[in-house]
Amino acid sequence: MRIITCNTNGIRAAQRKGFFEWLSQQDADVVCIQETKAQESQLSDEVFHPAGYHCYYYDAVKKGYSGTALYCKQEPKAVTRGLGFDVCDTEGRWIKADFEHVSVVSLYLPSGSSGEEKQQRKFEFMEQVLPLFQSFEKTAKAGGLEVVIAADWNICHQEIDLKNFKGNRKNSGFLPEERQWMDDLLNKEGFTDSYRSLYPDTHQYTWWSNRGQAYANDVGWRLDYLLVTSGLKNKATAASVYKDEKFSDHAPLIIDFDTEL
Repeated sequence: MRIITCNTNGIRAAQRKGFFEWLSQQDADVVCIQETKAQESQLSDEVFHPAGYHCYYYDAVKKGYSGTALYCKQEPKAVTRGLGFDVCDTEGRWIKADFEHVSVVSLYLPSGSSGEEKQQRKFEFMEQVLPLFQSFEKTAKAGGLEVVIAADWNICHQEIDLKNFKGNRKNSGFLPEERQWMDDLLNKEGFTDSYRSLYPDTHQYTWWSNRGQAYANDVGWRLDYLLVTSGLKNKATAASVYKDEKFSDHAPLIIDFDTEL
């Protein structure tokens, strides 16, 4: 099972930069996209519905903002959009596909970098979604579906996950409360960071500021993770971040698992 996740920072912009040509060569089973920044009615061109995939979009109410998508080789048994609370559902931040053995989520966690109000909305989202994550792990342990949460988390978990960690301790994305929340997901709730399970000591980033020479100098943040329930803890077999081409301010994360959907 190969899963790719990517924040495209505008799926139409990524398309113009060659994202779909690259994607057609990746043989992914599920592609998780965040920040489509488009309404589905604006994506009628066949390029946004790749051949061989069942494609599902979840748009924000506000045009040109947020939004998530899933492309699935195998038709899901069910697709769920939204979580029933405003911070998520008006901004198209959650879409989930259920298969025979696994559920795959594309999640775009809010950013809090533009001010205190936005940060509080981010904390609200984190608080509201936590019980659902807990239920995923409980269900998986009881023999139900395992879950893969592919997301732009807008959180760096550890110091190794961003270049300038010393200067960002008081900034959104690396706040103590955010890091603790992620720590609890991994160490208390039973989830595994699939990339870190393979590469515990690798400095690898998935997002770079557009300011200065951040990308050229690899001054980045690792914001894009695949978190999995405990039954998939040791199933990741390979992981990589694709940087040969630049489709967005984020780079695609590709992870292979020794399991079937």
